[in-house]
Amino acid sequence: MKSLICVEPGSIKLSDETLPTLQPGYALLKVKRIGICGTDLHAFEGTQPYFKYPRILGHEVSAVIEDVDPASGFEKGEAVTFIPYFNCGHCIACRRNKPNCCVNINVFGVHIDGGMRNYILVPQDKLVKSEGLSFDELALVEPLAIGAHAVNRAAIETGEFALVVGTGPIGMGIIEFARIAGAEVIAMDMNDDRLQFCRDHLHIKHTINPLKEDTVASLQQITHNDMATVVFDATGNLKAINNGINYLAHGGRYVLVGLQKEDFHFNHPEFHKRESSLMSSRNALRSDFENVITSLKSKLINPETYITHRIHFGDVNSEQFSYWLNPQHKVIKAMIHIN
Repeated sequence: MKSLICVEPGSIKLSDETLPTLQPGYALLKVKRIGICGTDLHAFEGTQPYFKYPRILGHEVSAVIEDVDPASGFEKGEAVTFIPYFNCGHCIACRRNKPNCCVNINVFGVHIDGGMRNYILVPQDKLVKSEGLSFDELALVEPLAIGAHAVNRAAIETGEFALVVGTGPIGMGIIEFARIAGAEVIAMDMNDDRLQFCRDHLHIKHTINPLKEDTVASLQQITHNDMATVVFDATGNLKAINNGINYLAHGGRYVLVGLQKEDFHFNHPEFHKRESSLMSSRNALRSDFENVITSLKSKLINPETYITHRIHFGDVNSEQFSYWLNPQHKVIKAMIHIN
């Protein structure tokens, strides 16, 4: 079979690999779709934390079961996605029902080789049933679950203003679930095309481009001088993370979703006077995956609008990754078709 390997930053290579055989406790999956996410692109750039090369990328996957133990509750030929965060089951986080931030976590496609290949082995306890969703929809469940988890962490109340900084696919997932939770959502990005997408497809009334307007003044006008009671950073950009505290209402929550390699810092009096709550949001829980699937089935979210670019597995190369990274090409979500 074939696999796509990120050999080093800037280099993607198609390689031959031995077909895996079923192991106890695992399912053998035939991959159908692979979504390209920020993690994959940052790995290609060389800016992804927790990463070593060479690595097979890809953790936004939909597949068909090729082989599995029937006692698992799944069967051959069944369409599935899976939770790509493989936890140890015994550390402090796992014991407290937080496997998403397991001390010894192995994220598929980050810490261990991922889904950009014809067949993969996945722990059967990580499988998620399709519930009738299409392969495209199933490949989008994981990135949407990241957003659902962040919103759940923030404990949004109906009617409060939630600012989402960064409107890539993860930011858009946060926007969707913040809206579903009842928030008045404000989207911020330096890319006008992304902001237009939010207005047209996510039905977001309030958008801000910090390159073109005074961000604080705009937020004051939108929120009637209160500022945002919840701020989500979905950029992973150090300057954006450091600035986010200035957009937060007194008594507000600041949720860091995007990843950054460097140290971030806030002015302590600004942080302290607000009695701010600072939290990170990492990965997602099975309950978040279930929430996403329920939302997709009930048409609260239309994921098809996210997929702006499609490509066959055999046509993916380094030049294609560079193309996806170029803002001029207006990529929201690229989807790889395989098999």
